[in-house]
Amino acid sequence: MIKKRRQRNRRLGDKILTCFLLAHIVYNQRYFTMDGKSNDSHSLEARMADLASEQLQQNPAGWPVAVLALFERAITCEYATLTSQHTPITYPVTPYIGDDGRTLDVSTGLAYPTKAERARRIPKVALLYSDPVGSGLSKPPVVLVLGLASVRDANLQHNTDRYIRMSMSKVPSAYKSIPAFLLRRMPWYLARIWIQVTPLRILWWPAGEIEGQPHMWQAPTETAAPVSDPAPSGKALGVWKAAPADWRSGAKYAVQNLGDPILTIVTADGFPLPFRVRNATLVPDGIRVHVPAGFPASVTGSACLTFHTHPEEFTGQQNLVFVGQVQQEATGYVFKVERQLGDWSLAGSRLRATWDFFRNGRKLAPRLAVEA
Repeated sequence: MIKKRRQRNRRLGDKILTCFLLAHIVYNQRYFTMDGKSNDSHSLEARMADLASEQLQQNPAGWPVAVLALFERAITCEYATLTSQHTPITYPVTPYIGDDGRTLDVSTGLAYPTKAERARRIPKVALLYSDPVGSGLSKPPVVLVLGLASVRDANLQHNTDRYIRMSMSKVPSAYKSIPAFLLRRMPWYLARIWIQVTPLRILWWPAGEIEGQPHMWQAPTETAAPVSDPAPSGKALGVWKAAPADWRSGAKYAVQNLGDPILTIVTADGFPLPFRVRNATLVPDGIRVHVPAGFPASVTGSACLTFHTHPEEFTGQQNLVFVGQVQQEATGYVFKVERQLGDWSLAGSRLRATWDFFRNGRKLAPRLAVEA
């Protein structure tokens, strides 16, 4: 029997369902007209966007004006953490602005908390805003944030309420038309841990021109991140999805179908640093890539290569992640793959993506009872 890791509210699942159904009703009835069209003056998306805009107009941390719109409107960023062996791991996540306007926040499911546990153990993290798909912005900058993480999981109900509110605002397409009987199966996904990132350095490349040198903003020297909530007691559950035994088929698919990947290395001062690279091609022992001239660190050593994509309207996603070593050779940089990690991809038709989503849920739901 696995010892419970988080001594929280055991009826969390029921509360999540009640909160989500209420939000769903509000979203579909109060904020939409009878013909189904959005009432822009009162919609949930509009209200939340107004709140985010107000936070950014105040800009209490003094972030560069050039990056504020992307912080507000991006629906995907690449979130990088470090394992206990200081191997960088990068996955796409949905970013949000912190409630006080001083942090950039991402979340992970309570049933799969590894992204948060790595940040709690080693708080040096990074966020890369390099994928403007779905943001509605034309030629936004590429933005790299190096910062310190504060993990929040002491109040799971508050976390979940916030996640439902924020995610329904930013990616409403992910929730539309979900029938009630499926909602009852979603607590495993909606129960959330938040990771608040306090930026220490912000680098940006205007108009996404990553072959050039970046602009840089530095936080005041006295800037510090709040302490994370205490780590839960008990044994960690480990990974929930087994990685493929052979990385080659996944790498071939990624190179052919998922666009330019994100290469993450570790900087001299111990931060994971993700950056988009180009022209990925498969070679016998890994993947050759072109590293843009604007890459702001030495490219060598332990590394992660992340491929991901999603449609303009966020109804699915694909991501494949590999870890290994990167080194420079006569023909350019080669990422030598050691292994592929487990992925969370929801590809194909909406029906297929929904089926895969709830198939994953069957694996994750028992973990929620242990974690909660």
